[in-house]
Amino acid sequence: AILSADVKGYSRLMGEDEKGTIRTLNSYKEAMTGLIKHHHGRVVDAPGDNVLAEFASVVDAVECAVEVQKELKTRNAELPENRRMEFRIGVNLGDVIEEGEKIFGDGVNIAARLESLSEAGGVYISGSAYDFLGKKLSLGYEYLGEHSVKNIEKAVRVYRVLTDPEQAGKVIGEERPKPKDSSKKPSIAVLPFDNLSGDSEQDYFADGIVEDIITMLSKFRWLLVIARNTTFKYKGKSMDVKQIAREIDVRYLLEGSIRKVGSRVRITAQLIDAVTEGHLWAERYDRELTNVFTVQDEITESVVTSIQPELDRAEVMRARQKLPGNLDAWECVLRGRWLVLGLTKENNAEARSFFEKALELDPNYVPALSALAYSHFSDLFFGWSQAPVQSVSKASELIERASRLDESDPWVQCIMGLRHFILRDIGKAILHMNKAIDLNPSFALAHGYLGVVLAYGGESEAAIAEAQRAIRLSPRDPELFHYLLGIGTANFVAGHYEDAVEWAKKVIQERPDVPSGHRLLAASYGQLGQPDAAKAALEGVLRLVPGLSVDLVEKTIFFKVREHSDRFVEGLRKAGLM
Repeated sequence: AILSADVKGYSRLMGEDEKGTIRTLNSYKEAMTGLIKHHHGRVVDAPGDNVLAEFASVVDAVECAVEVQKELKTRNAELPENRRMEFRIGVNLGDVIEEGEKIFGDGVNIAARLESLSEAGGVYISGSAYDFLGKKLSLGYEYLGEHSVKNIEKAVRVYRVLTDPEQAGKVIGEERPKPKDSSKKPSIAVLPFDNLSGDSEQDYFADGIVEDIITMLSKFRWLLVIARNTTFKYKGKSMDVKQIAREIDVRYLLEGSIRKVGSRVRITAQLIDAVTEGHLWAERYDRELTNVFTVQDEITESVVTSIQPELDRAEVMRARQKLPGNLDAWECVLRGRWLVLGLTKENNAEARSFFEKALELDPNYVPALSALAYSHFSDLFFGWSQAPVQSVSKASELIERASRLDESDPWVQCIMGLRHFILRDIGKAILHMNKAIDLNPSFALAHGYLGVVLAYGGESEAAIAEAQRAIRLSPRDPELFHYLLGIGTANFVAGHYEDAVEWAKKVIQERPDVPSGHRLLAASYGQLGQPDAAKAALEGVLRLVPGLSVDLVEKTIFFKVREHSDRFVEGLRKAGLM
């Protein structure tokens, strides 16, 4: 998101009192810079009376713009009316071109145009920013029609931000109908945690945990998380969950409490389905409060990584209660993803039909494109594809299209990493997996797949660390076997065959129907010189993949170092594979 600001009547101010104007300008720009940093943005450029800033989130950008105008209004109240310095601010959500520290392009031009349209002390936003914001902030909006922007083909919808609390949630004017939302995201609000300690100084701790949970949940692109400014108005109020959910239009609520006694603290949290008022998840955490920030980080991560799969499960169950013809794009993706986890050829084919239905509803729906690509890669991984080259080509085409539409989606980056892994470009695979993790540090699947890629790349210690991180983040993950396989493969690469055997057994225990666990077990036993155990493990592979041969194995293992693949094949030969 881009924020563009300048001073209204700057030339007049300079003409009347140059030194005083520069002094005030520097003071105001310093205040703006502080607020921009506070809202996770960065100042790109600030020539003269202009300020150009960039934010990762449009929510942060608009919150910052409102705070800036509030702060400058307070400062202006202390000045004579003819010396007041009022800024105009425009905020746009759009593409930019980066050259070093600078940004250019249509996204910047539109923000500048919005700024020029704004009244003094106002904040104007584009239609793209408005569509994304929805009800995430306690603000109102006035639709001002469509305005042309130089060198931009289509007119831009313009909205004025209304900061009066009485107007929160309102939209004034004849708003252009929004496009049909074929992929309505599930929504959650994290309510302020109750401080049961009787010590008002503990409010900061409770509020800090809630803010961190909101921030971490916001990394999940499939989930709409209501902003802090909206939820904190319920602080200290006793209200029915259905009433709160109606007011802010959410499906799920997370509430909790904190009680501190001496140096110990007890934190409870509950996830509630606001429609049924049913409790989907609840947990209690007792901790020694030796380091506030460490405890805060630990609890935040634990809560988020616990409720994310519960939300996923609840959404799947909701989607499964609908007839296929009544599903929206998001629900089609949910149904398909659930089928993919069945890990059978038939389930994967049925899943693909749901993903294709989602794309019929919305041809540019990124979650459907990435999920469909993943299903084609699954065909390849598990030997279901009758035409492997075509499977890779189709999957690559889909994920590249998804990346062009939204390269900041963690799922897209993760599957792009899988693509490069299959193409035996370990370096690029690691790069994309790391990008996925940068975008969402709690994305267990990306950590797990990074562990697998690092193992095949010969980086055993790093592979084990990433896979163990994935297991800590999601110990009940349907794809847990992948993480276990990463640790087992890393041990095989390191020559720790006994450890590789133990981890291969864990893979088989988790998913006895997946050939890779049996294959790793056979190769490890082969290298340990235990022919009977190796032969028994190989029989497990051949039951799942009849006709498997050394030649086929060599085509479907992705070790970066030839010596590692040679040892793996040698282990299978010792087990009796021909």
